[in-house]
Parts: sequence; C-alpha cells; structure tokens
Amino acid sequence: MNKIHSTRCNDPSLQNAESSSKRLARTAFALALSITANFGLCDRSFGEDPLCKPKDLALRWQIEPLALDANEGCAIGDVDGDGKADVIAGRNWYPSPSLTPRPLRTIEDWNGYVQSNGDFLMDVNKDGRVDVIAGSFVPTEIAWYENPGAEGLRLGRTWTRHAWVDTKASENEAQLMHDIDKDGIPDWIVNSWNSKNPMTIWRLVDNGNKDGKAASYTLEQKVIGRSGNQHGMGVGDINGDGRIDVLLGHGWYEQPEKPWEGEWKFHADWNIQGSIPMIVVDLDKDGKNDIIVGQGHDYGLYWWRNNGNKPDGSIDLQRNLIDNGFSQPHAIAMADLDGDGKDEIITGKRYYAHNGGDPGGQDMPEIHAYSYVDGQFTKSVIERGHVGVGLQIATGDINGDGRTDIAVAGKSGTYALLNLPK
Repeated sequence: MNKIHSTRCNDPSLQNAESSSKRLARTAFALALSITANFGLCDRSFGEDPLCKPKDLALRWQIEPLALDANEGCAIGDVDGDGKADVIAGRNWYPSPSLTPRPLRTIEDWNGYVQSNGDFLMDVNKDGRVDVIAGSFVPTEIAWYENPGAEGLRLGRTWTRHAWVDTKASENEAQLMHDIDKDGIPDWIVNSWNSKNPMTIWRLVDNGNKDGKAASYTLEQKVIGRSGNQHGMGVGDINGDGRIDVLLGHGWYEQPEKPWEGEWKFHADWNIQGSIPMIVVDLDKDGKNDIIVGQGHDYGLYWWRNNGNKPDGSIDLQRNLIDNGFSQPHAIAMADLDGDGKDEIITGKRYYAHNGGDPGGQDMPEIHAYSYVDGQFTKSVIERGHVGVGLQIATGDINGDGRTDIAVAGKSGTYALLNLPK
C-alpha cells in the first residue's frame, strides 16, 4: 500500500474584497465583486509535512454573475465569429464583452438537476460556425445543437437540436472530448456512476458530408470495458508508452496499439469516487505523468505522483493530499492564470451536489487556484461564499485583455470570473 501524505490547507477569509452592483437581464439577482485573492496558510496535520505553504501573490478577479439555475455545464468559444471568446452554459450563451444572455436550447429540470451534464464545442456540420454537443444524466441520446448563424443569433433564435446517436446507455455521470487516437478529431468518452455499466468511447469519424447541414461526423461505438465503470474519468498517457489511456474511479484502461480493434487492459491501481476530469500531467517535470484528482463527493484534492511502472504493468503512485478544507472538488482544470508560463490547478466545491447530501454538502461554495513549485503548493482563494463549480470549469480570454479568465456553472449560479491586471 502506498503511503498517503496528509496535509491540510486551511482557508482564510477573503481580504480586500470590494463589491459593486450590476443589473442583469433574465436573472433574479445582481452582484459584481472585484476580489484580490491571497494565498492561504497551510497547517501541518497528522504529523506529515505540508505540501502547501503560504505565499503572498495577488490575483484580482471581477466576478460577473450570468444566471441562476441548476445547469452545471459550460464552455468558452467564439459563437458569433467576431473573434471574441463567448461563454456557453446550458440554456444560454453570453456574447463577449456584454455577457448579456442569449437563448441557445431548452433543458428540462430533473430531481434538483437539469437534463444536461456538459457543453462541448465543435463545428459538427463544417459550416464554419461552432455548434454545441451535449449528453444527459438519464436520457440516452447524444445531441448536437446547430449554430443558427449571424441572423439567427441576432434574432435570438433557439438552436436546432439534432439527435446524433442513441447510446441506449443511461446513468451517465459526465463526458469528455479528447482525441484518443491522435487523428486530429476529438472522440466522445462517457463515464457512468454505475460500476456495472460498460466503459464506452464513441469515435468520431469524418463521413465526408460537406453540405453544411447534416453532421460531418459519424459516431462509432468502442466498448473498452464490458463491466468496468466508476465515478471519475480522465485521459492521458499514464504509463509512458506514447498512447492515450483512459482513467476511471477504480483504475485505468491501457490503450493498445490499435485502439479501435485491440483489447484495452484494465489496471485496478486505485479506488476513488473521482473528479471529472482527473488531470494527467507531469507536474514535477520528471518525465512521468502524474494525476491530479479530487474526491468528487467527499473531502480531498490529491496529487498522485508517478514513481514509474511496476513489472506487472501497473503504476507506482505516491498519493499526496493537497487540500481537504472543502468538499466535492468534482471538476478540475489547469491554466496559466498569473502569466508566469506555468499552469495553476483550478478547482472548487461543487455546490449542492447530490442535493446537499454529501459530506460538507451544505457548506458555502468556493473556488481556488493552486500553484506548484518544487514539491510544494500555494493556494489562492478566487472567491468564497458565492461561486462554486459544477461539472465543468472553462478557461479562456473572455474580455480580450490577454489574461486567462474562468467560466463556471453550477447550482450556485453561472459566472464569468474575469482575471484583471494587477
């Protein structure tokens, strides 16, 4: 059993926070905050040396509330072709720079959630405009929503829904889009919370259609595990063979030489109700990809350091606790927030996941950034008390100032977090 390094990061109260108001159409609240985020202190606990340490680094954030509903998916991309990064989140899209909500699609409410578990952007019909791909928790169809073009966007038309494929599979926790076979086309990877459900990748294949109307890609199913699923998913080369593997909550599938024909070997190297995504990244720059993972419905954000392959093909992982000061780090992203050329880890509390029934489920929402330097982490509070995360964290330059901004959508609301110059 690998030793678990337990280090706790205590969260400080926000400092130097200034609030201002902003009227928002189609929302029942107004809030704008300009926040200077300071790194929190990390106390030693359980007799272990802490992985994080105090470091004073100011990141100033302007918090723009966009909507309040149960949608938990979001993306950033240029919807209207004006060269600016817009926010896409569930029922609406929000053009930059105004971020005024515009209709996109209708989504039914369901049991404290909405029947959508993510937004993914792609020009599905090759008409030069970005479309939205979405799946659902219970419904079994993968659908794409067609961008109506300049006039349709101007008039606020709802995007046409196209059923792409009926997967016949329910109990879907979330999806990822990633180019598994490195053919230049992203594939659709589905995670189920039911461990008995098959683990499936839907390969996107160019079907040659170029009429700008029907989908230019066909979905082909590849089951990589007949009964081998569990909450949590990530993609990346974890064993150093140059091929993209698939990580789940209870282990990982090793990609064979021919991913669509060969057998994917399963390695039960861990068991966790993991985040989506589980980030595969060489954090310590030792030439081996590590894993950043959160307990999706409990306390704990971890760095699993990769110490190399074992003779049986499994991975020797050293599990290090980064933070357990908040629960439900269900979504994780990495991006360079401070412009130093190094990516920060971005995560936070998935507010009211399982309708508040998880450990810490009734606590306030919060979102943080973590920097890694030489085996240590520093923690920066982006916002506490209003902004949490849902199923996706999107990053991009929303306001066009050259800095990386953040978009999140969850039950605490949909927000654009604008990263302002110091």
